[in-house]
Amino acid sequence: MNPAPLTHLSPTDGPDAVASALLEHGAVIVDGLADPALLDRFESEIVPFVETTAPGPDDFTGHSTRRTGALVTRSTAAREMLMHPLVLGTCDRHLAHAAGYQVHLTQVISIGPGQPVQPIHRDQWAFDFFPFPAGYEVQLNTIWALTDFTEENGATRVVPGSNHAEDRLQFTQDDTVAAEMIRGSVLFYTGSVYHGGGANRSAKVRSGVNLTYNLSWLRQEENQYLAVPPEIACGLDDDLLRLLGWSRGAYALGYVGDLQDPLAVLRGGAGTSGFGNRDALDAAQRRVT
Repeated sequence: MNPAPLTHLSPTDGPDAVASALLEHGAVIVDGLADPALLDRFESEIVPFVETTAPGPDDFTGHSTRRTGALVTRSTAAREMLMHPLVLGTCDRHLAHAAGYQVHLTQVISIGPGQPVQPIHRDQWAFDFFPFPAGYEVQLNTIWALTDFTEENGATRVVPGSNHAEDRLQFTQDDTVAAEMIRGSVLFYTGSVYHGGGANRSAKVRSGVNLTYNLSWLRQEENQYLAVPPEIACGLDDDLLRLLGWSRGAYALGYVGDLQDPLAVLRGGAGTSGFGNRDALDAAQRRVT
């Protein structure tokens, strides 16, 4: 039986519709979300780094695939993309069962011609393959299409509805559908949905921007405190810094020294002391139970 096609939404449908589609299917495409001028600026800033990125060392990362990170440091446009209201609004809903969330990774994924399919997997397996309880989501992932995504050029492949499936399952390409979308569209998908990069049978590179968010009590896949060093971080807006992890991740996580607030310390002050927001912790616990 052929899997159902992915749902497509408009940016005007809003975060409630995106979060609802994620809950049901594990993935959804928002067509034409990105301003073309923003993508043009992003590409002008990041192309020199992509060109010097080495291809992957194994089958999973892809011997003909380049993965270029540290996008917050390297691109002002990436900072705007991370803070997009529709994306953060969806995070607010999809990850509402915890006290907060943060940036998990920033990466340009460039799948070159001849790259075979990536093994089907769950992104949340990065957390040491921990078997999270069914229905407990720990990530919200986005892939922004820098080029058109097609069946031929390696569009991300998804098993719709597999966010409700058991862990450690094995799927084949026949179980998947291609997340075909035009440049500027964004694929939203959960950490629990089974997916993988498609095979690029075209003569051109398929390029997308992977911006991912996770619960702030979990370790980030990309170490933002080194990817965005203090001399760069000091020049960023407070809201972006908090999203990158310069904040208390939960009631008693992420403080500096003598229980000081990390953002205040970065700004050169002693900051407030003590643990985090207990009211937010209690509210998150009530949402879970």
